[in-house]
Amino acid sequence: MPSWSELEQFLVSGLALGGVYALSGVGLVVLYRATGVLYLAFGAVGAMGAFIAFEMIQSGTPGWSAWIVCVLFGGVVTLVYGMIFGPPLAGRDPVVRAVATLGLTLILFGIMDLVWTVTGGRVRSISLPTDNGGFTVLGLQVTWTQVIALGGGVVLTVGTAAFLRYTKLGTAMRAMANDREITATLGVPVRRVEAAAWFGCGLLSGIAGIMLGDPSLDDTTLVFTVVISSLAAALIARLRSIPVTLVAALVIGLVHELLTPIQQLSNYQNMTPFVLAAVVLLVAARTQVMTRSREEG
Repeated sequence: MPSWSELEQFLVSGLALGGVYALSGVGLVVLYRATGVLYLAFGAVGAMGAFIAFEMIQSGTPGWSAWIVCVLFGGVVTLVYGMIFGPPLAGRDPVVRAVATLGLTLILFGIMDLVWTVTGGRVRSISLPTDNGGFTVLGLQVTWTQVIALGGGVVLTVGTAAFLRYTKLGTAMRAMANDREITATLGVPVRRVEAAAWFGCGLLSGIAGIMLGDPSLDDTTLVFTVVISSLAAALIARLRSIPVTLVAALVIGLVHELLTPIQQLSNYQNMTPFVLAAVVLLVAARTQVMTRSREEG
């Protein structure tokens, strides 16, 4: 087992990673609550946006404009998909709606694998200006990128919770999550509310792509790391609670990174989201069963 001094630095990277998973998970939860669609193409959209940003930076485009393109790419692609396929899928089974988004994942994954297969030995990465600057806390080196990742996840969680509770659009999204047809009969512009949810989720996928685009861009890693980890956090929260999604994402990020220096377990760290989600869901199910049995008894 590594010493505590060896684990300390992984606390920082774990919290930062958890912050990215949190903003991704919150995007999935909000979209699911508004449309009933579990958006499994989240990681693929963010990954392709990151690849596009990488190519733009390599061609001499200023970094800030490439990052904006990455974020907007995620928003536009997700919005277009939602507006075209969202209405036909609205009345279908939740499993069908989730599986349908895998089609977009496979298309984008195929494009990335075809266009960006050969790197010529160079390392693909998106260097952010905040990667090099930072400060020290209790002997731990913290970069501004890590601060932004963690802070962004926390701020987004608090902001989204306030948005859903106190704004008209947020109230409409919560109403749609309860009953879409009744909400429509009350005069709520359902298509407009859905468009806002799709676009917002897409923007978050672009941000996640940028934050995870360093130190190396790999389509498989980006696609499945973002999807699996953020989906696990959302499932732990039962696709309902945004604060629980934040906590679950931070725990997943921490456990994932803390396993890195442990040689016996480092090869299994990618299983972290599966294991944590399975344990929490099993415990929750067992608790519900025991509670019902006590009430019936």
